[in-house]
Amino acid sequence: MFTIGDLSEKTGVSTEAIRYYERIGLIPEPQRADNGYRLYIEADVDRLNFIRRARALDIALDEIDEILAFRERNEAPCSHVMKVMEQRIEEIENRIRDLQRMRDEIKRLHEAGKQLPQDVQMKTCVCHLIQTGIREEVPSNE
Repeated sequence: MFTIGDLSEKTGVSTEAIRYYERIGLIPEPQRADNGYRLYIEADVDRLNFIRRARALDIALDEIDEILAFRERNEAPCSHVMKVMEQRIEEIENRIRDLQRMRDEIKRLHEAGKQLPQDVQMKTCVCHLIQTGIREEVPSNE
């Protein structure tokens, strides 16, 4: 049996996160020693390692809970996990597209800002472009 500190060390999950996962039901309420300390078993290590890896893949806690519920019902969660992964792939691809658009806009603002003066009032400088966006061509220094 392990204490919460041992469990944290074995899994790389903080004691605060372990307590939180207990509160929301992701890991079962542990046994208690006579002194009130939480006591965990090897199955808790396995479960917590799964949770940690799933979170590292940005799988939501409610999805993790649902996956674990399959196992508790003695049902294979694999097809459900495949659907979750498909959704995550789509979300990640959308996020990548959004980040690429943001990068491109920041590059345009940065290039335009190189041609603009410093302005405490932020009406003619790059700060103004951030506020309003690039609507028209920025005058060049000819």
